[in-house]
Amino acid sequence: MQYIYSCSMADGVVPVDWKRANVCPAHKKGSRAKADNYRPISLTSQLCKVFEFIMRDELVSHLEKLHLIYETQHGFRVGRSCLSNLLTFLEKATKVLDDGLCLDVIYLDLAKAFDKVPHKRLHHKLVSHGIEGEVLRWLTNWLDRREQRVCINGISSGWKRVISGVPQGSVIGPILFLIYINDMDLGVDNEILKFADDTKLYGIVTNRDEALSLQKDLNVLTQWTTQWQMKFNVTKCSVMHIGTTNLQFTYAINGQVLQQVDAQSDLGVIIRKDLKASDQCAKSYAKASRIMGMIGRNIRYKSPEVMLRLYKSMVRPHVEYCTVAWSPHYVKDKQLIEKIQRRFIKMIPGFRHKSYEDGLRILHLDTLEERRNRADLIFLFKMYKGLSRPPFETIFQLMKHHKTRGHALKLTKHCTNRDVRLHFFSERVINNWNNLDHSVVEAGCVNTFKQRLQSHRKNKMDLFMD
Repeated sequence: MQYIYSCSMADGVVPVDWKRANVCPAHKKGSRAKADNYRPISLTSQLCKVFEFIMRDELVSHLEKLHLIYETQHGFRVGRSCLSNLLTFLEKATKVLDDGLCLDVIYLDLAKAFDKVPHKRLHHKLVSHGIEGEVLRWLTNWLDRREQRVCINGISSGWKRVISGVPQGSVIGPILFLIYINDMDLGVDNEILKFADDTKLYGIVTNRDEALSLQKDLNVLTQWTTQWQMKFNVTKCSVMHIGTTNLQFTYAINGQVLQQVDAQSDLGVIIRKDLKASDQCAKSYAKASRIMGMIGRNIRYKSPEVMLRLYKSMVRPHVEYCTVAWSPHYVKDKQLIEKIQRRFIKMIPGFRHKSYEDGLRILHLDTLEERRNRADLIFLFKMYKGLSRPPFETIFQLMKHHKTRGHALKLTKHCTNRDVRLHFFSERVINNWNNLDHSVVEAGCVNTFKQRLQSHRKNKMDLFMD
């Protein structure tokens, strides 16, 4: 295989079989009867994907080493994720709301973004990012004269030529897309965040001039889409006005007014205009409940071992996705989330009449509240070690003068005016972090931190409880 890869790179020629893809539709959301609610995933040659992994690592190393990708992009990058994107935004939003100010957030949706990337313009972007020589020639040939067919239930369509776009489902496609939309930020004065093509533009709006500045930035983004042959799906774009005294300014794209919403799904998390987590808790509970119902109906052999594996892999992720950003603080919301685990324990034969505490002890489980607080501490440790964004120093401040007791990495607690700020990650995690032992916070790596955290918890049982 090494010989084939070497020849392909040296000659700048990609085998025809590597350019063919079977497209399988993956349902995203909404009605399953609408084709627009499916994502076209390209299933390509495994041999080509192995080579793409090698190519991707080199491209990412080049882009990150020279800091060519803007910090506002959180998609497909090491140390960045949906969680880092949400935390960066909510840190700003909760602080603005706590200060009594107002914030306008414009959620933007690029229509069929991955499928519309023009190959010639992408070639220009690759050159501008310092990608040239054999690598550029191979990438150009990899995109040229691609073919695909749709496969559903074993039935395939005929082969069709692909004239634009980067394949969804490929290894290197997402990196090429990041390069293509990288300069979208240019000329924008307010703040912008991206996760691949999911973009939000936001800024403090206390008067009409600041609202007009946000509209100006929206016009700049619209001009960028026109210049680079992309397009905003205006019907899916929306505006959220945060703050009780918000001006409720009307924003538009090419004269088409954007809809105003009170809640918006942002990277899988429901953000409300009051920044409370109740809607997200209800959504997580509903998803987890559906999976629990499916397990109850279809699994006959419900041994503790089988049920635990199903629960940990299929149910619990729905109630723990990005909880660092939206962890509930109302008792009713906490009880709703905890209800999922209570129901799971009762599903196991022989556990119906046991108490919740006994079930947790026998199955070696922690409460979901404990797991959320533990996740807070682990993510804070990752930020401190520089393993995840946002940067530690932009959110937290080490105590300049601390008592002799405890560790030397204690954080400063700030005064807050509203509950949404008091119970947000950057404030709620401080007390638990400051109460840790010095041997825990001084761990050399994440795994060591987790192990020492668990040992510390055994000696201090209320560590992970609110």
